[in-house]
Amino acid sequence: MDNNKLAALLFPEVTGTPSELEDRFPKRQLPQGAMVTRMGPSPTGFIHLGNLYGAFVDERMARLSNGLFYLRIEDTDDKRYVEGAVETVTSALDFFGIKFDEGAGMSGDYGPYYQSQRKDIYQIYVKDLVSKGKAYPCFLTEEDLAEIRKTQEANGETTGIYGKYAEKSRSLSYEEIESNIAAGLPYVVRLRSKGNEVDPDHCLNETGSACERDGGVTYANHDGRIYIHLKDGIRGEVAMPANDQDVVILKANGIPTYHFAHAVDDHLMRTTHVVRGEEWLMSLPIHVELFEALGFDLPVYCHTAVLMKIDDETGNKRKLSKRLDPELSLDYYRSEGYHPLAVKEYLMTILNSDFEEWRAANPDTPLEDFEFSIEKMNSAGALFDLNKLNDVSKDVLLRIPPEELAEFMIDWAKECRPEIVPLLLGDGVSEGAAGADGPAASDSATTSAAPEYLIKILAIGREGKKPRKDFISAGQMFDFISYFYDDCFMIRETVPEEVSDGDASEILRRYLESYDHNDDQSQWFDKIRTIATDLGYAAKPKDYKKNPDEYKGHVGHVSTVIRLAIVGRSQSPDVWEIQQILGEERTRSRIEALLV
Repeated sequence: MDNNKLAALLFPEVTGTPSELEDRFPKRQLPQGAMVTRMGPSPTGFIHLGNLYGAFVDERMARLSNGLFYLRIEDTDDKRYVEGAVETVTSALDFFGIKFDEGAGMSGDYGPYYQSQRKDIYQIYVKDLVSKGKAYPCFLTEEDLAEIRKTQEANGETTGIYGKYAEKSRSLSYEEIESNIAAGLPYVVRLRSKGNEVDPDHCLNETGSACERDGGVTYANHDGRIYIHLKDGIRGEVAMPANDQDVVILKANGIPTYHFAHAVDDHLMRTTHVVRGEEWLMSLPIHVELFEALGFDLPVYCHTAVLMKIDDETGNKRKLSKRLDPELSLDYYRSEGYHPLAVKEYLMTILNSDFEEWRAANPDTPLEDFEFSIEKMNSAGALFDLNKLNDVSKDVLLRIPPEELAEFMIDWAKECRPEIVPLLLGDGVSEGAAGADGPAASDSATTSAAPEYLIKILAIGREGKKPRKDFISAGQMFDFISYFYDDCFMIRETVPEEVSDGDASEILRRYLESYDHNDDQSQWFDKIRTIATDLGYAAKPKDYKKNPDEYKGHVGHVSTVIRLAIVGRSQSPDVWEIQQILGEERTRSRIEALLV
């Protein structure tokens, strides 16, 4: 058959050539060793932790090599398109500090960056493959395909179009093809796979020994079956049977399949490293053959491990599930108020095993200074642990100054808890009330003095040799500090069982009588100790422990009564510091409310 004539029949309006595209998208002018990476999400509207995991790897590889990271939208399947999905992707990644150098929604010389806008480019390459006899039109109907599958399953064979099952379509004459097209029969274009053929193009000599080709792919004959061998950036040497399927590269509507579009785009956009989940590993033989058929250099594939977790019910490892695990969605971390740096630091502990050791030795060094390496990534299942994330978050938030933490908390509230924004911007006094430290802030309070109240709250206990590590996320932080705000204050616990109701009232009455807002911390606690001993409580917990029959309880039980009156909880930072922030008026009013 005259393949050039067939190509002209199938693509009469395609006049461009691959060489023209090579000139249009030349090799990038980047330093030696620079990596070009990309993120290629489908616009489904759901972006998950795995996307961030991969994007973080892409971004680190590009940045540390003085390379480039771009965004490509893989939207060839219009059935999966969700309005606003692209904005969802870019917004989510921007929140986590993942920045693209070019791509969808940005400028760049290698676009369009939406696959749906690159139809003409793909068809140029499909026409070229047809003209070289490497691709052909296939008129098999859905019924034909179903019958072939039924036969293959009955025979215990691999399903698909290959070998004898592809022969009917491969052997059509030009006249038959022309007649089918004239009759309006729909068709797809398939790659003419070399399958298990032993020929010079597979670099196998007559003895079947292997030979390395350009791009680092080695072909070898294993007991009559052709295998590909190549180096994965994360997994090292991988070997698997070469592709023998005549895969569809152009659908009946003229749109390419993912496999074909991926090969063309990664070449023309000059991608050097492709980071993707291990679920794509089985597609590698198809991609190797497509790159070879198109005459492209193969990028370095880096297949990441699947994110796993320990199932709460079974205790066994399983994949993170969209249905079972809310923490799979990136929206979870934004709505809960996790700081993006905390999430990234935790992911780095999964990505490189030596990160935690590095962080311990460099507690104040920016994350970006860590020498991330794909060679240090684990190829086994990566175990995600929400409790470990919380621990990492505590350390990360401790390194963030209270001023920045307050800004982060307010920004989070504006997006996720707008009803508490006036509180965070105010001084904690309900509207219409007046405290000793100034008038209540209105809903529109935006002065620089108003957030100072929040900054003071967030600064409690963060200095010294043993700083407090109470904060995990903005949502948890607000719950933790909500007692500072009158609208949220409530008594959540009861007094210790060692303290009678009568004693509780007497403790608060005496505390109020002796209270002096100007007392330093030592003077303040001395007064509490005096109240305790006067009422029959031990001055020290150890005294009560040694002689429990001699005392009603100890000074800690007495101070808990006071803490509950002011904070509403039995556990909190230092009460003296809390009172200094609340102010004398508010401190007294909370105690008085319990003595009425």
